Amino acid sequence: MAATIVRSMTSLPSPAVELSADEARRIALRAQGLLGAADRKGGVRGVLRHLGAVQLDTISVLARSHELVAYARLGAVGRKPVEEAYWSGSHAFEYWSHAACILPVEEWPHFAFRRRAYRARPHWGHDLPDGAYEQVIKQLRAEGPLTATDLGGAKNKGEWWDWSASKVAVERALMYGEVVCTERRGWKRVYDLAERAIPGALLHDDLDDTECVRRLVRLAGQSLGVGTRADIADYHRLKGEQFDAVVADSGLVPVAVEGWSKPAWADPEALATAPRGRHRTTLLSPFDSLVWERARTERIFGFTHRLEAYVPKPKRIHGYFAMPLLSGGRLIGRVDPAREGRTLVARQVSLASPKAVGPMAQALVEAAQWVRCDAVRIERAGTPQEAAALTAALAT
Repeated sequence: MAATIVRSMTSLPSPAVELSADEARRIALRAQGLLGAADRKGGVRGVLRHLGAVQLDTISVLARSHELVAYARLGAVGRKPVEEAYWSGSHAFEYWSHAACILPVEEWPHFAFRRRAYRARPHWGHDLPDGAYEQVIKQLRAEGPLTATDLGGAKNKGEWWDWSASKVAVERALMYGEVVCTERRGWKRVYDLAERAIPGALLHDDLDDTECVRRLVRLAGQSLGVGTRADIADYHRLKGEQFDAVVADSGLVPVAVEGWSKPAWADPEALATAPRGRHRTTLLSPFDSLVWERARTERIFGFTHRLEAYVPKPKRIHGYFAMPLLSGGRLIGRVDPAREGRTLVARQVSLASPKAVGPMAQALVEAAQWVRCDAVRIERAGTPQEAAALTAALAT
């Protein structure tokens, strides 16, 4: 592929690079760390730097989503080391990117544009009593890292969104960049002053909005390998107009992809060598950056993916937390898992074809071992024959 690309770049009008649908798929898989040897030397921190953002979510089935992202790329890395890699030391920070995400700490300066935007407008419609913001900053400065509970309580007596004044204040300080989430403790944010948590060389808002957005567009292109305007902008929740303003200077290369109806751009390093290597067989979090954008997932893999956790139970098709099955560089099924004691229960399994039985059985066994389950049970599959085949495969 690489030789073909080099010739195309020198002989064809813009976009100079033409990719087949298969080449684009493999480029995307390699860019996401799911094709080729796992970067075990870099470990979880290497995965974070490679992806540029790892989405957080409250749902925990086999594990929380940020743990599943590392597992999909590195295999059975211990869950405690995963947490330590994200949170210990000044290696990462939590901020609003694609959603609430863990981000490499070196990208702190490039979110200055978002911090400035948050400071320029009110949020959530919450009123903040006079002095509440200053009191939170004063308490953190005096006492060190604290949860919202430590700061006076996260909620009033109403619904979950009925935040206390101290919770509103500290979340506002987080968005402004005066406060940083340094870890999650029992899934509660632990807050500290940015001046203590972010290395001094990075603790600035010196870059203008254009430079920040240009950097994030380039990073998203690298993390995706190849993508459309919408794909790349969505990675860090940029607006299409922001993408348009900087893409020409981002270093990304215009490409045309077979079967894609819209223009695309690629990381030039991704085009330099053909994407080859070992494919992972693994289950993916529904929030994994390989599949978090539904239209892109359908375009690249021909796979319709939707999180149904917030869909009423009678209307669910594939289950509460259906995890796509990646094998051979394709998405070939999904499973809605649960745990009952030391048994991993496949509440519902959907397979693209009978050939997916073996990979699904392998993925279920490996996931069960990772979360310290010693048995797997198939509760329901697409057909009784599929359930029987999976049960037989698990027994071998």
